[in-house]
Amino acid sequence: MPIRHRLRALTIAGLALLTGASALPATAAPVAAPDSALQPSSGGLSAVIRYTEYGIPHIVGKDYASLGFGSGWAQAKDQVCILADGFVTLRGERSRHFGADAAPDRSLSSASTNLSSDLFFRGARDARTVEKLLERPAPAGPSRQAKELMRGWAAGYNAWLKQNRITDPACRGASWVTPVTALDVARRGWAITVLGGQGLVPDGLSGTGQQPRKAAARSARDTTDPVAAAREVFDRQNADMGSNAVAFAGSTTASGRGLLLGNPHYPWQGGRRFWQSQQTIPGELDVAGGSLLGMPIVEIGHNRDIAWSHTVATGVPTNLYELRTAPGDPHSYLVDGKPERMTKRTVTVPVKGKDGRTSDVTRTQWWTRYGPVVTSVESMPLPQTEGTAYALNDPNAQSLRFVDSSLALSRSRSVRDIQAGLRRTQGLPWVNTIATDSAGHSLYTQSQVLPRVTDELAARCSTALGRQTFPSAGLAVLDGSRGDCALGRDADAVQPGVFGPSAMPTLLDAPYAENSNDSPWLANADRPLTGYPRIFGDTATARSLRTRGGLEDVAALAERGRLTVSDLERQQFANRAPAGALAAADAAKACAALPGGKATGGDGKPVDVSAACSVLAGWDRTVAKDSKGALLFDRFWRKLVRAVPEDKLWRVPFSPSAPVTTPNTLNTSADGFGRALADAVSELRSAGVALDAPLGEHQFVVRNGKRIPISGGAHALGVWNMIEARWDAGTGSYPEVRHGSSYIQAVGFDGSGCPVARTLLTYGQSSDPTSPHYSDQTELFSAGRMVKSRFCEKDILASPKLKVVRVSER
Repeated sequence: MPIRHRLRALTIAGLALLTGASALPATAAPVAAPDSALQPSSGGLSAVIRYTEYGIPHIVGKDYASLGFGSGWAQAKDQVCILADGFVTLRGERSRHFGADAAPDRSLSSASTNLSSDLFFRGARDARTVEKLLERPAPAGPSRQAKELMRGWAAGYNAWLKQNRITDPACRGASWVTPVTALDVARRGWAITVLGGQGLVPDGLSGTGQQPRKAAARSARDTTDPVAAAREVFDRQNADMGSNAVAFAGSTTASGRGLLLGNPHYPWQGGRRFWQSQQTIPGELDVAGGSLLGMPIVEIGHNRDIAWSHTVATGVPTNLYELRTAPGDPHSYLVDGKPERMTKRTVTVPVKGKDGRTSDVTRTQWWTRYGPVVTSVESMPLPQTEGTAYALNDPNAQSLRFVDSSLALSRSRSVRDIQAGLRRTQGLPWVNTIATDSAGHSLYTQSQVLPRVTDELAARCSTALGRQTFPSAGLAVLDGSRGDCALGRDADAVQPGVFGPSAMPTLLDAPYAENSNDSPWLANADRPLTGYPRIFGDTATARSLRTRGGLEDVAALAERGRLTVSDLERQQFANRAPAGALAAADAAKACAALPGGKATGGDGKPVDVSAACSVLAGWDRTVAKDSKGALLFDRFWRKLVRAVPEDKLWRVPFSPSAPVTTPNTLNTSADGFGRALADAVSELRSAGVALDAPLGEHQFVVRNGKRIPISGGAHALGVWNMIEARWDAGTGSYPEVRHGSSYIQAVGFDGSGCPVARTLLTYGQSSDPTSPHYSDQTELFSAGRMVKSRFCEKDILASPKLKVVRVSER
């Protein structure tokens, strides 16, 4: 029998054995009873994993626990060291293993040191925060299926640890790689959920003794400017975790069915990486896509009928309360004139000293009816005055519904199903959803968990600080001394203090629905969304260049029509730089007009920039790896936008009536233009880099000694294929990507029942340098290619790289 036929026979036999059926699909076996959902596995879980090209696993389990088991096993195979490191974080044991002053990777919180991280997570453990959420019945708490996925994931991870030898040098032989529990998996989901709230404040929890890492270096002007500080924090959240996504309705496509292009911009290293899989419970669930590491379910992806992606939303998922402390008692605060005692939490963590010995460090945290008392929010220090304190309210800290929302999306069969699932679960913490379906519908919705700060409440209850931060940054600071400033409850909300589903900005069935991390206002430039509260985002303000460029591109595609998945692939790798389209010609013209071809640099010395003029003029306005002039413009533009305020950068100001095309026309007479050009030229020459050097020679990653050139560009340039890389001035290069395009999917439907999909995990499935899937997809990304998705059985079994593995606890 040919090897292909033998593999197919073995696959079907293995699946039949696993599922108790003779063929796919079959009816799912019943899940465990609710009261046993988080108990350790009794040793009988198993799954079948079919690996296809690029190490993509197609996981089949007979029920949710078995599916979780296969997912935990397969994630451990690819990412055991990053996962184990994260579980050390969640146990509050980083200081014990790595020292108190070292920095975590910030994937699970914004803590700047291991000690701050440990105090935060150990405090949550001591308070049984996650355990209490698990005890809540659905929909306020997680469903039985979600708990079963967590239980199975932990068992699968543990089984891989027990049955395999770690090859990744990052944790090979490390004592901190240990088995986990379903509770650990739930804690990881909680940590991801609170990234935009409590996850921002470990350094600022009262009593930690830790100053914000960046706040300490701020100028006196910055520390007295709460608006700038608040905008810095929440703008940076969007920049560090951003995305693009667009859904096209059937009226614009060749098939009359929907199309989706998803392009999340996430870290390339650490615990916030995506990992790709297909998850199947025959007759119950069949979904493919990307999951954040440690999560047991696909979070962005597609099934036979729908496709969806998320983008980081502008809604501010937290707010502050300004407290008046009781006279003579800084640990009591007044509400309607009556004192309330703060709750004291004493948190102790083990810390390894310089001599290798471990000792305990104890700190005190204080909690109020609103949340923890804080002195800063990430790098935003809060005013410290006698008689005043600040407490952080984070409604996501009372939610463990993210898995259920992802599961609802995975099981949907239409855009209407997606809306119903999000209404039912209400668990997305800080993201928008962009989706389409095989019937040709499109959807944008900002369905996220947000504090119920209406504009009326903000007007009535904002403190002096809040009257500055709320209009500008969306961060509400309310008067905590007044009971009538409580957040209240919407009738359709599953928890108090949050907006219900009917309040969420939503756009249905527009020709296109697009988001690039700006507010809902221009999800479609021809159908602006308005009327939502400020906390969701702003309206009638200038959009980012990435939003403007994205809207230009997708509107042109929709207008052209007859779109296919191939058009989405071309959009992903077009690498157009909207900043260049707007400014490069004017910059080149002004450069050529400089007297003697010279400009004055930041050091006060004249620089001959004449050679830069023709390079800028001849640049193709892309950030493709072979683009000559892209590096020069990139360095010039970054320096220019740092030096020149937005309102001085352009000659034509922003107009709400032309939001996609304004502001425009570079103001080359602005103070800082010549300096930025001179400094960019000097910087490259000092590093021995030619002004017209191809971008890919100086923007790259090195994997196992091989240099891989990388296309793409920074958020500041407006590039859809966003790449944020670390600049090395000594070599004049970007030698590593920090974050950017990650799990990319282009999905359509042709009526066959098998979706037409192309995917790409830009950094590969594994962070283990000994794995064959350490950088194979990075090389595809460099070449501008994607992977043909194998979703249906016939396609999986036709893979030339098919490998079938049956995994079990025994």
